[in-house]
Amino acid sequence: MKTFILDGNNFSDLEGFYEEIDKLLTKNLKWKTGHNLNAFDDLLRGGFGVHEYNEPITIKWIKYSKSKKDLGTETILELLETMLDCDNTNHDVKVELIE
Repeated sequence: MKTFILDGNNFSDLEGFYEEIDKLLTKNLKWKTGHNLNAFDDLLRGGFGVHEYNEPITIKWIKYSKSKKDLGTETILELLETMLDCDNTNHDVKVELIE
């Protein structure tokens, strides 16, 4: 299972989060991804140059406490729900929250 490190030190707002996710989960795209929950869900499924479509992945979110403070509890819960919703999506994501 491929593992990706999402570093909370690399962003301090939601737009920065989406930019960081783009860096982690896309490669060599000739177009810009959307910066919203639906687009994030699509990136988690794969097929954007980094992991295959429907390939299970692990995201280790380091400096999670900083992200929770920066983004707020409601936003964090929406992002985690999107990552962990394996029943209603075509992605399989394991999340590890560190610090």
